[in-house]
Amino acid sequence: MHRFWLIRHALVHRDSLAFLYGTNDVPVCAETMNAQSGAYAALAARLPRPAQVVCTPLTRTQLTADALVRAGYPAHERLIDPAFMEQDFGEWQGVPISRFEARNNTERHPFWPIHAVETPPGGESFPHLIARVGAGLEALRQNVTGRHIIIVSHGGAIRAACAYAMGLTPHQALCLQIDNISLTRLAYTKQGWRVLSVNEHFFTPTCRDAAPSPPAQTRQNAPPIEGVLS
Repeated sequence: MHRFWLIRHALVHRDSLAFLYGTNDVPVCAETMNAQSGAYAALAARLPRPAQVVCTPLTRTQLTADALVRAGYPAHERLIDPAFMEQDFGEWQGVPISRFEARNNTERHPFWPIHAVETPPGGESFPHLIARVGAGLEALRQNVTGRHIIIVSHGGAIRAACAYAMGLTPHQALCLQIDNISLTRLAYTKQGWRVLSVNEHFFTPTCRDAAPSPPAQTRQNAPPIEGVLS
């Protein structure tokens, strides 16, 4: 059996957030990374050891893996695998996302700038991304001898991995929320692929003693937790 631990990279710099950056090698936000040191420590403590660590050729995944080492995860050799890169938006990479906001619901996905099966000029569709990521998962499953594989990847690629494991449609997969430095877990067993969790978070800010304690909410009245399936 193999267990796959998929981590979305650190938040990118604010100057890139307004654009469709896809496979462009944009910088991470160092300020946010430093502020989230506790989250990196909690995630590093959660990850298995030993494990094969995989990053994509884009530096934002490798810098995220570096941050996990600084936070306590053991130093390691990494496999660089382009199979887990973000969707290639071709000629639309670097285009402001606001340009796609004028599209109606038949022209784009509710949670993605373009339609789920649309192929950008010179790029790839989300169905193609599912096939690429699926092939990458199968290659790791067949070639990596260890039980655990950590993949530092991208939001679209992690959604594609879930789609491959569960047989989701592209539209369904793009409805999954995958936050930065969140954890999604898959497993391959003799029965086949299984999704163990999606979009896990582990860091809770410390409670300040000076703040008044609100009354405990009942389960019925508590606000729903968004973006988590487990």
